[in-house]
Amino acid sequence: MTMNIKFLGTGCRKCLTLDRITREAVADLGLDADVAKVEDYGQIMAYGVMTTPALVIDEHVLTVGRIPTPTALRQLLTQAAAAHKPPEDPIERNPS
Repeated sequence: MTMNIKFLGTGCRKCLTLDRITREAVADLGLDADVAKVEDYGQIMAYGVMTTPALVIDEHVLTVGRIPTPTALRQLLTQAAAAHKPPEDPIERNPS
């Protein structure tokens, strides 16, 4: 299942940095993700974000107004990716 990652920001230095380090982390972790940049003020405000940059994963706003450390960012992405894995089948099945 593909993760949906959005960067909310208007192109300031912090916004560009968050965009870059997140794309690098997604690539380094080998994640299946669609990555998009949202620069429209109306769309940004629809998320309740008043300070950029912001990071949104699967429609959940995870960071606002700051750039997470690379370690914290990888942890956020890893946790989000784990939520996308199908659960293991807990039912034991008898062989046919």
